[in-house]
Amino acid sequence: MTGYSKLNRRSDQRKALLRDLVTHLIIHERIETTFVKAKELKRLADKMVTLGKKNTLATRRKAAQTIRFLDADNDKNALQKLFDDIAPRYQDRQGGYTRIYKLGPRRGDSTEMAIIEFV
Repeated sequence: MTGYSKLNRRSDQRKALLRDLVTHLIIHERIETTFVKAKELKRLADKMVTLGKKNTLATRRKAAQTIRFLDADNDKNALQKLFDDIAPRYQDRQGGYTRIYKLGPRRGDSTEMAIIEFV
């Protein structure tokens, strides 16, 4: 057992996909994707929020290795939004920063769809 889903991709493609998904989740705080991708994204997003709660230079650098530098709000990128807006919301919380809602099958290929969002 490997401990994670391969998502039918090579490791570099899988890493890029998860980086993009976690960045867009931080920017929009709610995204729609497949259920399997949402389950993998939940693990990564919770780790990013945990890094954001510590808010040191080392944790910023570690998070910057994963999160892409896309504009989130006015004069903020996704990394700044994580450390300034999202992580302070969860200072009292010990985990479980995201939730997944199942939506049902997608029309084209019957893949189970889900919405993942911050609690």
